Amino acid sequence: MLSCRDVVTLATDYAEGRLPWTTRIQMRMHLALCALCRRYIHQMDLTRSLLARLKRDSERHEIPPSVREAFRNRKGD
Repeated sequence: MLSCRDVVTLATDYAEGRLPWTTRIQMRMHLALCALCRRYIHQMDLTRSLLARLKRDSERHEIPPSVREAFRNRKGD
């Protein structure tokens, strides 16, 4: 099974669907058992989607109110 360090190392390839199926299964098994790594992957997914949205919105030269509100309400965790 993968270690937490392995998960961090493979996280980008996992998110982009570039892992071989055997490694993807190992990743899913680890994530099923490790809450900290699930949280890491979740935060990474949120960051990726926010950056994609900011890129789209910056093309229109505006920051959406929902993004501004998310930063205002951000918890320190």
